[in-house]
Amino acid sequence: MHSSVDLESAYATSGVEDVLAQLDRDLIGLAPVKTRIREIAALLLVDQARQQLDLSSAAPCMHMSFTGHPGTGKTTVAQRMSQILLRLGYLRKGHVVTATRDDLVGQYVGHTAPKTKDMLKRAQGGVLFIDEAYYLYKPSNERDYGAEAIEILLQEMERSRQDLVVIFAGYKDRMMDFYRSNPGLSSRVAHHIDFPDYSEVELMAIAQLLLKQQDYRFSDEAVLAFQDYISRRRALPFFANARSIRNAIERLRLRHANRLFSSRTQPFDRDALSTIEASDVRASRVFQGEVEGADPAKPLTT
Repeated sequence: MHSSVDLESAYATSGVEDVLAQLDRDLIGLAPVKTRIREIAALLLVDQARQQLDLSSAAPCMHMSFTGHPGTGKTTVAQRMSQILLRLGYLRKGHVVTATRDDLVGQYVGHTAPKTKDMLKRAQGGVLFIDEAYYLYKPSNERDYGAEAIEILLQEMERSRQDLVVIFAGYKDRMMDFYRSNPGLSSRVAHHIDFPDYSEVELMAIAQLLLKQQDYRFSDEAVLAFQDYISRRRALPFFANARSIRNAIERLRLRHANRLFSSRTQPFDRDALSTIEASDVRASRVFQGEVEGADPAKPLTT
């Protein structure tokens, strides 16, 4: 039996540090969320150290709740969390299966159980990420089968707690109602993590990062224009934090390309091909008080 454990060595060899560093690179801000993820990683490392020294303790429950508005990084953090659990040996595969109500709840008697069990089977060894989880519970509809899906989830969360992590995600207020509707569900979720909205400064940093990743940049005037865009866009409906900024960058690229193509008889250097100008930004309908495109909180694909 070991007489002591070197946590620093265990941390270095686990590869968890690489995942945490990637999380810092992928996501601007979210300091409280990143702190909580580091705390969970520390808990797991210490739990392994205790096992090596024959100290008894219950296996940590890793089922989680992610609450926050769309576009605040919940899916990305779920992916990084699965990698941490994989590297520390708490998951066999470390993949993430994303599900919504439509993937779990059937339309008729006998349809829900096989759908839910199929999603659970696909997620075994990894993470089942249930987005907008509160839609599973519809008390106003007596013929709704969501309650059946919840009961199957509860059974599997308890039975396979060492081979499956379930993460429920959605708006905070609706998620609280969801947990109150089923005390058994709330008691099985050990980690509740709230994802704050991004500030305007953080949204601008996200935009700059997205442009840099694609070899674009703002001109000085475009920086000021996009700061104005962010302020206006946040005040309009369907704002989805980083997701809305990502959509805005795609539309900026379209307008930039159209501007160049309209003057295609002249040659363009690297600077022209990579610089977003203020005119590209201010051509947005947001400056007329309108929302561009579809509701960004509802992706076209799941």
